[in-house]
Amino acid sequence: MQLESKMATTSTRKSTNPFDDVDEPENPFWDEHAPGNPEIEEAVAELNLGVLDLTSDEFILDEVDIHIQQNLEDEVVKAALESGVDLRQYSKQIEAELQEVENASIDDYIKESQNIASLHNQITACDTILERMEQMLNGFQSDLGSLSAEIQTLQEQSIAMNVKLKNRQAVRGELSQFVDEMAVNERMINIVLEAPVTDRQFLEQLHELNHKIRFVKEQAFKDALSCRDVEDILEKLKLKAIFKIREFILQKVNQMKKPMTNYQLQQNAMLKARFFYEFLLANERHVAKEVRDEYVDTMSKVYFSYFKGYINRLMKLQFDEVADKDDLMGVEDTAKRGLFSSKPSLKNRSTVFTIGNRGNILTSGLEASIILPHAAQKDDTKHTFESLFRSQHFALLDNCCREYLFVCDFFMVSGSNAQDLFTNLLGKTLSMFLKHMDTYTNECYDSIAVFLCIHIIQRYRVLMHKRSVPALDKYWETLFEMLWPRFKLILELNIQSIHEMDPQKLGSIDVRPHYITRRYAEYSGAIVNLNETFPDERVNRLLLKLQSEVENFILRMAAEFPSRKEQLIFLINNYDMMLNVITECTSEDSREAESFRQLLDARTQEFIEEVLAPHFGGMMSFVKDAENRIERGQADHLKSQERHVEQLVRGFSSGWKQAIELINQEIMRSFTNFKNGTGILQGALTQLIQYYHRFQKVLSQNPLKALSVRAELINIHHLMVEVKKHKPAF
Repeated sequence: MQLESKMATTSTRKSTNPFDDVDEPENPFWDEHAPGNPEIEEAVAELNLGVLDLTSDEFILDEVDIHIQQNLEDEVVKAALESGVDLRQYSKQIEAELQEVENASIDDYIKESQNIASLHNQITACDTILERMEQMLNGFQSDLGSLSAEIQTLQEQSIAMNVKLKNRQAVRGELSQFVDEMAVNERMINIVLEAPVTDRQFLEQLHELNHKIRFVKEQAFKDALSCRDVEDILEKLKLKAIFKIREFILQKVNQMKKPMTNYQLQQNAMLKARFFYEFLLANERHVAKEVRDEYVDTMSKVYFSYFKGYINRLMKLQFDEVADKDDLMGVEDTAKRGLFSSKPSLKNRSTVFTIGNRGNILTSGLEASIILPHAAQKDDTKHTFESLFRSQHFALLDNCCREYLFVCDFFMVSGSNAQDLFTNLLGKTLSMFLKHMDTYTNECYDSIAVFLCIHIIQRYRVLMHKRSVPALDKYWETLFEMLWPRFKLILELNIQSIHEMDPQKLGSIDVRPHYITRRYAEYSGAIVNLNETFPDERVNRLLLKLQSEVENFILRMAAEFPSRKEQLIFLINNYDMMLNVITECTSEDSREAESFRQLLDARTQEFIEEVLAPHFGGMMSFVKDAENRIERGQADHLKSQERHVEQLVRGFSSGWKQAIELINQEIMRSFTNFKNGTGILQGALTQLIQYYHRFQKVLSQNPLKALSVRAELINIHHLMVEVKKHKPAF
């Protein structure tokens, strides 16, 4: 390799200057190795041939020129040319240096020949070791290949065994469950045959028996032959269980027939064993129907008997004095009847037109304990009809809610089926209630009692819905349709009585509030207050009609007074009384209160004019006439009123204090309501100040402002100071 590199270097050096005529440099290595070396001789021959070809071929010369040009562009060559060095000498120098390097390399190789030989031996040994390792690895690879095949085979076998295991476990589980559900153990037989039905173990085994019966029926449809082995014993156990359950339930039902028996305890015991009826219903429907029919028949009689006796005893607690057809709003109040009298002997008797504390029955008394007849008779207490009505229907509500929930739970019914069963059970009792209410309402003339009963119905219906018991909805509707026409009839009779009332038949009347208007105020306030909770527009229309008749009646009575002032006093007293009573019962912005407030304000303003007229009528008339003339531009006509003005000024100055005192006394005597009287007095005095201020203003206009009598006018502040003396202290 060194020889070939040397030759290549020499060849390259010679080819860089092919046209040099200088002799080849002396090279000991060349002289030593070149002769007789075929490779070198061949290379020299090719080189000489190439030179010949270059000299003979013009194309090759062009390429040589290009090559020379490239060499000349070399940086080393450029540097040598620029420094002026002789290239031939420089070439010889380079060749000598290369020869020295080559000789040094050869010496190094010769010195390291032993190491190279040792390295060669080591490499040969390594090759041998690596060859043996390769053989071992090939053996390992072969062994691993066989192991992989064995592992794959084992894996396939494992998967197959796993599938077989799962299949066997599944079959074993199904088969085990099938056997467990199909087999009838001795413990079940003994408990079903011998244990009492109240024993907890009997109930547990009854559940298990019911499950086995259903399972055997399902397998029988699939033609399972094993069913034949247990069908007979299951049938016998079923019949025995049905017999014991039937006896137990019928025994509980029969115990409810005994007098003074708390049937709720029996129901609770039945609810604890509600699965008994489910077992009967699933396995022997005709026995289940027998049990249910017996329960319905028994409880229907129990409830009917209980409520019939309760109502009869309860109605004996009603007040002896009740309203009749003559107890109407427009009927004359006489001492003989004493219906609306406040005598002590009648202090516990409910009135017809006042509600008093009766309204509490819709709030605190709505869900109070029922009235116990024997306790009430012992205490000799009496009750209003609405109180008896509430007690009856609260007892009915409580029992119906409990019974409805019981039949839904025990007999497993819901929806229309539950309603039908409930109707069969309590239908006779509800019919008895309706008949009783129909008898009472046809003879009742206490409209407040009827209206309270209507509201009790509405609240109890809401209460039952909160308990999720809609069983009495139809009953409440029927009862409402029975009570509402009666309430409407009684109210219309009262309206008619006021319409037909002749004031002249009432005898002597005075300016104080009339008892008929007081009846109306208390009655209207009570009905409006009750109607606010469950508004009914029909009630509002009837009350509006009643109010209209009462207003007309008051006007007819006022017409009986000879003077307008007395008429106004009578109207104001009655309007004020009605307004106060109604606002106490209802809100101040109710329709009735607003209507009477407007009437009261109008009559009060008219009365103020009437009460001021006797003392200051001349001044008031003059002020109105003068203001009218000034407004029409006829102020010059007032000049003829100078003498009249002088009389008015001197008359007012001399008697205004006395007139105010007389007005005060008259107003305080005329009105029964002190607060209303003081209000009217303040209104009259305020109106007087306004008239006097307007009088002074008229006198300040032409042609009256030149009158000397204006100096006699009192200061309006003096008048205001006197008026303040009559201001109420509250």
